[in-house]
Amino acid sequence: MTKRTAAKHKLDRRMGENIWGRPKSPVNRREYGPGQHGQRRKQKLSDFGTQLRAKQKLKGYYGDLTEKQFRRIFAEAERVKGDTGENLIGLLERRLDAIVYRAKFVPTVFAARQFVNHGHVTVNGIKVNIGSYRCKEGDVIAVRDRSKQLAIVLEAVALAERDVPDYVETDHSKMTATFVRTPTLGDVPYPVQMEPNLVVEYYAKN
Repeated sequence: MTKRTAAKHKLDRRMGENIWGRPKSPVNRREYGPGQHGQRRKQKLSDFGTQLRAKQKLKGYYGDLTEKQFRRIFAEAERVKGDTGENLIGLLERRLDAIVYRAKFVPTVFAARQFVNHGHVTVNGIKVNIGSYRCKEGDVIAVRDRSKQLAIVLEAVALAERDVPDYVETDHSKMTATFVRTPTLGDVPYPVQMEPNLVVEYYAKN
């Protein structure tokens, strides 16, 4: 399904939260971190530590983007008029791999990037194989005909653990999704609390 299962679970345990809301997350069984020292009492985080964790959690949620990628998106969010934190969420949710995940074409955001990279998706009828491709409002994202019966697609559609948000209109009978509008933080169905305001504070100081 995806090569990142171990890394994904490790990130959950490091954060101490089930950040994707997956039923198989190890945090559902134990909330302490990985390794032999994971059960030590947690120290109170400094302001910097709190801001860093907020950044790591948000960055990790979208398939563990590299720092360079995430900082580039943040810089763009700063340049756009309006609240930088809200702009950051909007830019992240406009990524093609994020929309494929939101539309429930695949079970995980890691699988979404791989699914796009392998050429299974079109945008407005044109094959796009770049996960970071930025969709515009009104764009129609579709699973290619030859990919609709893949096991990973059938598994994702059947998942009951998450719903498709209202800013993505999905027709699973045709395996198409329309990106209706750019969401705000309150629109995005994060299983845990995301704090983009702390990410803004982190980059303001670093």
